[in-house]
Amino acid sequence: MRLGYLEHGPPSIADVIDDSCVIVPLLLTSGFHVRTDIPAQAPGAVIAAAVGPDPLLAAALSDRLYEAGYDGRSPVVLAGAGSSDERALDDVRTMADHLSVTLGTEVTTAFVSAGSPRLTEVGPAVVSSYLLAPGAFHDDVVAAGAPVTSAPIGAHPSLAALVLDRYDAALDQVPGRIAPA
Repeated sequence: MRLGYLEHGPPSIADVIDDSCVIVPLLLTSGFHVRTDIPAQAPGAVIAAAVGPDPLLAAALSDRLYEAGYDGRSPVVLAGAGSSDERALDDVRTMADHLSVTLGTEVTTAFVSAGSPRLTEVGPAVVSSYLLAPGAFHDDVVAAGAPVTSAPIGAHPSLAALVLDRYDAALDQVPGRIAPA
């Protein structure tokens, strides 16, 4: 396993990969980073699908909501980072549908940095943070002032399972690899 970053510190993806690598983007949407930035840094590598959206993440989001004091009945706003890429925004909306099924209640979306509606415009009572880790975006989610705001997904077993699933699915695309019989 190797770790590389797009923009937030060394090592960069380009510094740690070779043509035999499978890159699993730890990103929640298949927006610009997955479709453009990563391929530009890793032109010969196989790039797996982003980890989100996926029904498995709904379990993690649900767990984080209940840990934050969610009552199990109130409507929820799924707060994503946002993007100028409409496909990435649609991925967040798809994740909201998955979470709605898991919770059995209405789940709408809002965005922190780009996209509509903005979280600051919604005035939510319950916010599910659709982020992987604490940082500036999660600080903005908390600053929206909802009485219940979940922690980011973090090191949840569902996320680990998804990373492995994405890796396994991408293995068949590795040049020169012979798939098991």
